[in-house]
Amino acid sequence: MLGIHELWLFILSGVLLNITPGPDSVYVIGRSMQMGWRGGAAAAFGISFGCLFHVTGAAIGLSALLMASSTAFAILKLVGAGYLVLTGLTMLWSRPALAAAAIGEAERSSLRRVFLQGVFTNALNPKVALFFLAFLPQFVAADSSHKPLAFLTLGLIFICTGTLWCLFLAAFAAGAAHRLRQSEGVIAWINRALGGLFVYLGIRVAMLETR
Repeated sequence: MLGIHELWLFILSGVLLNITPGPDSVYVIGRSMQMGWRGGAAAAFGISFGCLFHVTGAAIGLSALLMASSTAFAILKLVGAGYLVLTGLTMLWSRPALAAAAIGEAERSSLRRVFLQGVFTNALNPKVALFFLAFLPQFVAADSSHKPLAFLTLGLIFICTGTLWCLFLAAFAAGAAHRLRQSEGVIAWINRALGGLFVYLGIRVAMLETR
């Protein structure tokens, strides 16, 4: 169907890749410990939405064009790195309030911020584009006349399994950290850890090469 082959192997590989610990998992767990289930879920959906940009780009050929243009790649790389480093430094310098106090409009604003951070962390990361360009074509026949739709289908499957895994992590971390979230000191340290993660990712993105 659509030129897709070995779908079972793609799903299995995708699940194994999704459950492998990485920056996305750390971000979801950190936000869950800091803000509870809703914070972790906002992070998970933000990450998935950011990945959707790259899946769509791979489907219509934009990602291939981006990787072929050194100038476009460099611009995206620098913008993404700058965003990550700036976000990380902001988190390192901020003084988050207790989770119990984050209610009403302030809480909704925090959840939107967490969601958007997840979106931009992935959407502005050329490394994610490289991953989908390398991974998806392996499961689509070279002579398929429906490559864009095949790429989009496989990408959505990968994103769905990844979202389910991240939501599981969010629920687990939120439940395990229920008491810890009552401590302002713990929340501050989690925020610093997440800030350090963003700075690290920004440096990694800045050093990324196409080849």
